[in-house]
Amino acid sequence: MATSRKKSPTKRKPSREEAEAAVRTLLAWVGEDPARRGLQKTPGRFLGAYEDWFAGYKVDPHALLGTSFHQVERYDRIVALTHIDFESHCEHHVAPVIGVAHVAYLPDRRLAGISKLVRVVEAFTRRMIVQEKLTADIALCFQQVLEPRGVAVIIEAQHHCMTTRGVHRDNVRMTTSEMLGKFRDDDRIRAEFFGAIARRER
Repeated sequence: MATSRKKSPTKRKPSREEAEAAVRTLLAWVGEDPARRGLQKTPGRFLGAYEDWFAGYKVDPHALLGTSFHQVERYDRIVALTHIDFESHCEHHVAPVIGVAHVAYLPDRRLAGISKLVRVVEAFTRRMIVQEKLTADIALCFQQVLEPRGVAVIIEAQHHCMTTRGVHRDNVRMTTSEMLGKFRDDDRIRAEFFGAIARRER
């Protein structure tokens, strides 16, 4: 006899009033007076900043990219966009992560609008991230939607959870990469991508 599975309850999003109250609690916790003149509007400003920083949660990158491609005959050269600046936050400390993304794909039948490639990176980075997962997620999105012969993503970033706290190291940058298809298997194609990045850095 089959047993019915209980549906998990839908999570209720806190109201803006509840969120502002939480910010006031944090201000009091660090030793501030949330009622003093300079801080009275801080909870609202704080939420406004969060709406901007984490706007990526409202965007489906797969759907965004899926509206942009068009069919083409076989194209044998890579399409690369390098040095895409981004600002994000780490999920461990909600500290800023400032970096650049380099992305490329080797088309099969579909070419994407280049602005949509940037918007996909933006949609993923305007969330709380772990850089390794971020890199893999961007590559997988390109692979699933465009179905190319290969995808490459390299991300270089400075994590301010290391510069403003913890080990306090200012000059450390983290680099992560994901290579799929031809970028993983073909040294020539991978070198072409690395060359595109290096030319911009000269």
